[in-house]
Amino acid sequence: MTLPNANPASALPTSENRRYQRVKVDLLGRYMLEDRREFPCQAINMSPGGLAVIAPASGLKGERVVAYLDHVGRLEGLIALILPSGFSMTIVASQRKRDKLAEQLTWLANHHILNMSDDRGHQRIGDCDQTVALVLPDGAQEQCAIVDLTISGVAVVSGNRPPIGSTVRVGKGSARVIRYLDNGFAVEFTRVQNPDLLKATIAQA
Repeated sequence: MTLPNANPASALPTSENRRYQRVKVDLLGRYMLEDRREFPCQAINMSPGGLAVIAPASGLKGERVVAYLDHVGRLEGLIALILPSGFSMTIVASQRKRDKLAEQLTWLANHHILNMSDDRGHQRIGDCDQTVALVLPDGAQEQCAIVDLTISGVAVVSGNRPPIGSTVRVGKGSARVIRYLDNGFAVEFTRVQNPDLLKATIAQA
């Protein structure tokens, strides 16, 4: 996924851009601003020198931020640019830490290419020409068209953007928001569903 009207790579110093190549990632995590407020986030691209995240709140340019990302761990740096849907940050780390990050990013890139990711390894379930009733974290209800459906999750068309990591109700089941799409968002069921019962589970409760 890309952020509209923004080039995250341009948010970082040119020296970082020259030394490190950005790779696309899809990692969930949390971050803490200087005032100690914490929020969920979704990293969308990253290099050993910086990353860009989709986030519900941004600090000020130059503000210190600490992020914790799945498969990567703790990262500390400074906000480099405020983006329409989040921000880009530098990574302040030793050369040893940067080398380790480079290895992790190489593994993540290959992991994605080989389609080994657990949450994407499930076969799609039939046609997606149906709608599903969602109950959002604020209690609002919405009828959404399904664009992708597996036993581990569902992607829907929606103008809403529930926070990454928040819990929503999908029909009779519970799920967690894991990523945003250009025209909606995707959720992961709290447990893998029985394929024979899935459509009944996501039917309106």
